[in-house]
Amino acid sequence: MPKHALTAFALTLSVVVPTAALAEWKPNRPVEFVAAAGPGGGTDTFARVVQSALSKNELLTTPIIVSNKSGGSGAETFIYAKSNKGDPYKLYFGTQDAYVLPLANKLSYSQKDLTPVAAMVFDPFILWVNPKTSGIEDVKGFIAKAKENPGQLKLGGAKAKEADETLMTLIEHKTGVDLTYIPYKSGSEAAIQVAGGHITANVNNPSESVEQWKAGVQKPLCVFESERLADKTVIADGMSWNDVPTCVEAGIDVKTFAQPRTIWAAADIPPEALAYYTELFTKAAGTPEFKGYQERGAQIPRLLTGNAFKDFIKQHEATYAEIYKANGWLRAEQ
Repeated sequence: MPKHALTAFALTLSVVVPTAALAEWKPNRPVEFVAAAGPGGGTDTFARVVQSALSKNELLTTPIIVSNKSGGSGAETFIYAKSNKGDPYKLYFGTQDAYVLPLANKLSYSQKDLTPVAAMVFDPFILWVNPKTSGIEDVKGFIAKAKENPGQLKLGGAKAKEADETLMTLIEHKTGVDLTYIPYKSGSEAAIQVAGGHITANVNNPSESVEQWKAGVQKPLCVFESERLADKTVIADGMSWNDVPTCVEAGIDVKTFAQPRTIWAAADIPPEALAYYTELFTKAAGTPEFKGYQERGAQIPRLLTGNAFKDFIKQHEATYAEIYKANGWLRAEQ
């Protein structure tokens, strides 16, 4: 074979072989899904729904083990990822916590220790109260009571200096009230505290408080979105998600504050493994199990992978950094 033909043949192999490898890789032993929250919380539920969608539709035939590492407001999960560099058999489920936690806390991991895989869906936030124990029926009453009792109204949420507490500070800035934040391991735990009358309110995703709403021990006051949620199915009190006013309509000028449900791998996993998981979770998003999860939680369907996910992370992190700076939370090194 002429020399130039050999060279062309070699170049062809250099292009074709990696592509074939990308298509051929798949797990041949159990895969661990590590949730950066306690059992029953939104991140735990997210991981288990994905597990179910993959297993029931035989998209992943090897066993899937879901574990929880909620310590350090979820940082324990991402520190664990750092210790498993290059391991494609462990995936880490979270929110924006992966890139937001290091903004305010000196931690032993950073974004370079993680590989972004996907954001599969976005959760809106709602302001909830227990009208029976608080006497609050709407946003106007919430603001009035907070102003009458500076620092006395306790608002709970998942983790400290993360999405829930960040949103609380936006409420304070926009309404001129002074609230006290109580962190819990998960949004579902905060919802239970509101239902029991131990705290006045919480900011929570629909899925983590809907059962308390049905039981009559929580009420949604407003949703932090630019438009009302679309679902008109009656949930409780003769109301649907669409009947919940936006917070701007109700009197809190915070237009949009949503939380991505994200999946990560450790740094330096094989590129063929990343390609495999990107395709896998794209398929999972289209399953009946995952679509049902979206509908039950009144979530915003939005799948991000690859460069689109990376671009979103960069923009979202910058937004949080600006808020953290205003709150005095941003670490000096940032």
